[in-house]
Amino acid sequence: MANSQIESGAPITLQELYPSSPFFMEARSLRVTGLLKGYSVETAIGVIEDGDRSLKINTQHLRDISFRVGSVYQFIGDLHIEPNNEAILQARTGRNVDGIDMNLYRKTVELLRQFLDVEDNINMVE
Repeated sequence: MANSQIESGAPITLQELYPSSPFFMEARSLRVTGLLKGYSVETAIGVIEDGDRSLKINTQHLRDISFRVGSVYQFIGDLHIEPNNEAILQARTGRNVDGIDMNLYRKTVELLRQFLDVEDNINMVE
């Protein structure tokens, strides 16, 4: 039987998702958070926004979640990159996170990444 592990979603901010970013890779597993700016029931495609950045989210595999434009959502899924360099996250899971302090969340992601970098460097020395 093949080993089919699902990667955990790397927490990123939408500001970190651009074509030359190390996170901008086909099938990269990501965790993103943003304000739902639009949602189409027919296509199951939503658009989240954080600051001046936005990302399309394909929600076709999500069940038992109702979407409200203007609410904040967090999604974990795999990034798909279209030929025109447009990214779409194929969501595996999603949740409403209304009430989250986005400035604090961004800072937390930054600090987590710094901690993991230090931990990786320590492990390389050992």
